Amino acid sequence: MEIFLIDAIGPFFRGYDHQRVNWSKIPFPHLAGADETQWAQIETDLRHFARDVAAQGYNSVTLDDLAHLAPHLLHEPEAAAQIALFRGKFRCLFDILHEEFGLKIYLTTDVLPMTPAVAAGIGDHPRVLENYYRDLVCGVLDDFPQLAGLIVRIGESDGHDVSDPLRTQLHLTSAKETNQLLKLLLPEFEKRGKNLILRTWTVGAHRIGDLIWHSGTLAETLKDVDSPNFIVSMKHGESDFFRYLPLNRAFFQVPHKKIIELQARREYEGAGEYPSFIGRDCERFSRELATAKNIVGVSVWCQTGGWHRFGRLAFLEAENRDVWIRLNTLAAIGVFKYGKSVETIIEDYSGPERAPAVLELLRHSDTQILELLYIEEFARQKLFFRRVRVPPMVHMYWDCIFINHGVRKIVSHFITDPERALRGGEAAAELFPRMIQLAREAELPVDDIEHMRDAFGMILLARRYYLLPFDETLAEQIRAAKRHYKQRWPKEIRQRYRVKISFVPFKLKRRTIAWMISLMVRKKRGYRLLDRFFTLSLLSFIYRIFRTRAPQALPKFMRESAMGVDVLFK
Repeated sequence: MEIFLIDAIGPFFRGYDHQRVNWSKIPFPHLAGADETQWAQIETDLRHFARDVAAQGYNSVTLDDLAHLAPHLLHEPEAAAQIALFRGKFRCLFDILHEEFGLKIYLTTDVLPMTPAVAAGIGDHPRVLENYYRDLVCGVLDDFPQLAGLIVRIGESDGHDVSDPLRTQLHLTSAKETNQLLKLLLPEFEKRGKNLILRTWTVGAHRIGDLIWHSGTLAETLKDVDSPNFIVSMKHGESDFFRYLPLNRAFFQVPHKKIIELQARREYEGAGEYPSFIGRDCERFSRELATAKNIVGVSVWCQTGGWHRFGRLAFLEAENRDVWIRLNTLAAIGVFKYGKSVETIIEDYSGPERAPAVLELLRHSDTQILELLYIEEFARQKLFFRRVRVPPMVHMYWDCIFINHGVRKIVSHFITDPERALRGGEAAAELFPRMIQLAREAELPVDDIEHMRDAFGMILLARRYYLLPFDETLAEQIRAAKRHYKQRWPKEIRQRYRVKISFVPFKLKRRTIAWMISLMVRKKRGYRLLDRFFTLSLLSFIYRIFRTRAPQALPKFMRESAMGVDVLFK
């Protein structure tokens, strides 16, 4: 392996105090009004970050993004002024990373960045749009020689919350179109000696939406793409950064150079607020990848990912408050670059005296994550809806715990052994006193474990509600636990989970839900005849009618978080 990437966007979130933060990329609208003091702080933080990650062994960083560094004649005056500002500031930041710390820099880019004026001026012809995009790419590569290349994402764009004159939109809808764009761009990268890294991540939109798991779509996308400057970057599983997912088989099927993506700041597992250790997963992935060809690197996301209120900044927290993120970045680099065991990594970090306590604490936290945060029986099921693999967690969504009748009916449908699910969660919860004791012995943040205990206590109560007959006494326990949780962890001292409670009966009957699931959810990767006729085509049409006639029918978080649920039906 030669490329060890880590994202460097944390410094740009300093002072960005919103109730919920879009961690998918740098908040450029916030930066547009930054004064010189703020930019000086970014430089200081970036030096701190670069020093620490280079010391761990990372040799490359990712930063956002091409859209905000690529000028165009048709840009509106506001957009042009912002780009001019960012080009000057980022040139200095690139010099810090490259000249002072010897780090290679990769710039992220979605396909396609646009503004209203550009869209009106160049129209919507695919070839014109792709030539426009190629010109942006070439201009940035030529203007910033510090760049080692670009990381191209074709399957996701800016979320609904992004209020920016420079927005990205989904452009490529098929494997054929993506293949054509790669062949258009790669000669430009080869001429300049830069790398084009293609991410296979998608959110399920259009025919290209199954790129992350469908071998046929991936093969067609990469057909006749042959360049020493081309690298494929894939998340470790066939969905987002979740547990219980097997290693993506595409690592063994794609002949091109490949990078495996890992997440250190676990967006679905507390985002660094409590231990969610990836060391054992790293060891397993490394063992399995030993037989895969052309694995050239690792990409670790230590800040990027999710829409949530959890706010810890990797490598920038005082008093060791980012320790759980750091342990994950150490595990990833230690396993994949240096071939170390988890035991050696932890001993190197904490010293031989504290290492046993740290290792036991992390082992128990693994149990909490696997047995309590996830519901194992559901998480182990292989389920697909339209072009996406269903996540192994449906009762939680980033920083939200859902305790309502609809979720109860869906969860209970997939669970055949509720007693086992309850016993597993309750047994895991009994480990918290020992974990608190271990945190004290290891000199790790005890209050993080106490917060984990209280949050997971809410999750355990939610599980009882999902799987046991309804009892008003349990409902009152849940309400009281929520009040206690909010009082014990007020917003002023802790970014906490949001607990969404509603015991209002869900109108659809269990029999109807079971029928709908059997119709729309399948247990294999390939598409059924039913999917081709109904789920992929007719259902999309039905959904558009439904959204037009009942625009508020779906919960707000489904409509407005990230790109919204609408994208699943494109």
